[in-house]
Amino acid sequence: MTATDLILLRNAQVYAPAPLGTCEVLLGGGRILWLGRDALELPGALAVRTLDLQGQRLIPGLVDGHVHVTGGGGEAGFRSRVPPQALSRFTRAGVTTVVGLLGTDDVVRTPRELLAQVHALREEGLSAYAYVGGYHLPPATLTGSVRGDLVLIEPLIGVGEVAISDHRSSQPGFDELMRVAADAHVAGLMTGKAGILHLHLGDGARGLDFVRRALAETELPARTFQPTHVNRRKALFDEALELARQGVHIDVTAFPVDEGEDAWDAVAAFLRYQASGAPAERLSISSDAGGSLPCFDGDGCVVSMEVGESGALLATLRGLLAQGVPLEQALPPFTSNPARLLRLAGKGHIAVGADADLVALDAAGNAQLVIARGAIHLQDGRVCRHGWFEAR
Repeated sequence: MTATDLILLRNAQVYAPAPLGTCEVLLGGGRILWLGRDALELPGALAVRTLDLQGQRLIPGLVDGHVHVTGGGGEAGFRSRVPPQALSRFTRAGVTTVVGLLGTDDVVRTPRELLAQVHALREEGLSAYAYVGGYHLPPATLTGSVRGDLVLIEPLIGVGEVAISDHRSSQPGFDELMRVAADAHVAGLMTGKAGILHLHLGDGARGLDFVRRALAETELPARTFQPTHVNRRKALFDEALELARQGVHIDVTAFPVDEGEDAWDAVAAFLRYQASGAPAERLSISSDAGGSLPCFDGDGCVVSMEVGESGALLATLRGLLAQGVPLEQALPPFTSNPARLLRLAGKGHIAVGADADLVALDAAGNAQLVIARGAIHLQDGRVCRHGWFEAR
């Protein structure tokens, strides 16, 4: 099936993310054409593929706002560079929109490579965007400036992931970081793009001090700053909660957390965020898919490494449901919240005119049907659309 084909979904329990009850949904041209509770009667001459979801929950496709689409890593030598992520690694996880970025390695991993991989994922049917730069300042760019990249190159929507409070960062000064944030903000005004500064937070004691200073000492809006990995230390998460109350959108990473570790896993972070009373719309959860998750010794050397997976998002969603969180409350950090911050108008919700990015969940919370830009990628839990180099 292609995005131009008509698809009618029957007997779907729609969460938009708000619960809409049992509905029928008509898709065509990559968009949602019709949504309603009444049975839709279409002319017999019209070629429509009908899928009966038999009461499965239909949710918006997940928006993963932090993905190393070219692969991350490299902190333990060239052999530790993570390979690029294949299409079905995302779609099997219910992810239909990704934002790619560079991390520690913004020398061998280049902006050109990142942009090429974004275009490749688009050609394969995913919605893909990217950030300018990487961990270090001055940012790696294509045109020679942050504003030039954001204004002239359509898939680029912000700057990131710029590292602060981390031994792998370029140890930027406050003024240097604010100049990059200002360029991102102004480019966003010029283009209608997100124009945000996506900040990698390390374990350093300075934590979110630069962001607090930015709110107090500059005229930049709070939404300009999106710190990520804020659940990697419990004290850092408390800092992030206070900033969320001041208008900053914070991003939790769905990484594994060992028992007794000074960190919150994504489920615990969500529950603490919810209990804090901070605005619900200022929280997102991303996977760090394709990125390395290294552990360092006291000398800054890697002693072990794992790799982020987009599947961590659905696993986190299942964990929230197991904790009794209603689906309509659990969904926004994976769907409507990041879509709103990133100014991706057709993403993150189910409504007439929205993009046809949809996921049907079975009773256990696993993806059974995934539709991205109106085309079926996963059906009955099996991949039916592969990337160019994936084994069939």
